[in-house]
Amino acid sequence: MFYFFRRWALALGALVWLTPTSWAQNEWPTKSVRLVVPYVPGGGADTLGRMASNHLSKVYKQPFVIDNRAGAGGVIGSQAVLKLPPDGYNLVVSGIGSHVIAPATLSNVYDPLRDFTHIALLGGPPLVLVVNAELPIKDVKGFVQYANAQANGLSWGSPGLGTHGHLIGELLAQTAKINLVHVNYRGGAGAMGDLMGNQIPAAIVTFSSASSHIKSGRIRALAVTSAKRLSAYPEIPTFAESGYPNLNATTWFSLSGPAGMPKDLVDKINAEVRRGLQAPSVQAQLAFEGIETGTLDANTFNAFFKTEIDRWTPLVRSVEKNKP
Repeated sequence: MFYFFRRWALALGALVWLTPTSWAQNEWPTKSVRLVVPYVPGGGADTLGRMASNHLSKVYKQPFVIDNRAGAGGVIGSQAVLKLPPDGYNLVVSGIGSHVIAPATLSNVYDPLRDFTHIALLGGPPLVLVVNAELPIKDVKGFVQYANAQANGLSWGSPGLGTHGHLIGELLAQTAKINLVHVNYRGGAGAMGDLMGNQIPAAIVTFSSASSHIKSGRIRALAVTSAKRLSAYPEIPTFAESGYPNLNATTWFSLSGPAGMPKDLVDKINAEVRRGLQAPSVQAQLAFEGIETGTLDANTFNAFFKTEIDRWTPLVRSVEKNKP
């Protein structure tokens, strides 16, 4: 009897020893979780990060603490979690700016696929082409005609060199074969200020940066880069409807952690984040800013991540090469 009990105890001990990760993940989280937002408070990344953290805090009864660490297009905050243990207690709001554009622009930053575990697509706003409401431009066709009539090209603003807005503007110029003269700003707010002040005639920014000014009538939206019209702004056509199907893009944000996070923990967080962001109250709050939330499981999201890197890296490097 003692011999049988001893063998049973040893077998049970071996099972526990072989699967500590699974046991730990079933308990996660047992303490507070830090969520680094690598941008200033108030933007789309911060909004989505806080919504996700608020939901996770309620579900798991542990604090999910926001840590805003802005700088270098999201690189500084992303580097803050790069070398930390992959145990789910240090996460980062990633996205196209910090994990697709920045690594293609800056050498020796990090490898966005090798150095991180990508957990869930939070979502984000499309980009929008806007003009000063006093201009006689009603649609993208009129914008192209107006640009062609400018002897020295048409000035337009973006949130900054190498941003998603800048890349969409370069794509529009290439596709429509028009001379667009880029004006570089430090964020969408600066571009919006000069657009409303008649310092520039046009801009391409995230919809969330322009939404309140579109509502006020001070600027006119010509087209959005989303796949379909925004439910809260059905009067604004998409670029695809306007004859430019290649200008289909979203300034998306996501949730990531250090490389090596266990798959069952990733799947657990992914499922809960998706559930929280699909809540009707969250959807209603985000609709005004044109933000659509992600619905991808972890495997599909990682495939999407790689596709976005393959899509945008060549254009980013082309823009960098031709930068004055």
